Amino acid sequence: MPARKGEPAPPIALPDAPGHMVDLGEVFGKRKAVILFFPLAFSPVCTEEMCTFRDNWGKWEELGCDIYGISVDSPFVTAKFRELEGIPFPVLSDFNKTVSRAYGCLHRELFGMKGFSKRAAFVVDASGDVVYRWVTNDPKNQVKFEAIRRAVKNC
Repeated sequence: MPARKGEPAPPIALPDAPGHMVDLGEVFGKRKAVILFFPLAFSPVCTEEMCTFRDNWGKWEELGCDIYGISVDSPFVTAKFRELEGIPFPVLSDFNKTVSRAYGCLHRELFGMKGFSKRAAFVVDASGDVVYRWVTNDPKNQVKFEAIRRAVKNC
């Protein structure tokens, strides 16, 4: 069953680099979090999305939230993507697609390839509940930056 607004966020424990796990169980229920699913590191729209959050990092910090990017790329790729783009927040590897599936944002097929994350954004409040959910089937659609900011500000 996919993550739904008003319900507890499904658990997330994924690597941000080979051999280094990030467990959002340490965040959910304590801090606000923005979870950003994206199809592929280094693709144009995905890079624009992650870099927009990077370029406005101070504004997100002021709102008191943590941000996490998630793609099905390997942890080697997510770590290199984060390094080369100077992304100040974890970019997690859902290589086995378990979290993308749990959140209801996994493409069956994209450009003839199977099993990619849909572009999606979730805001989890400090009690651990999903307060904002946005998922698109079109990978060219960009997340709604202002709607995400409003959701974080209002929770």
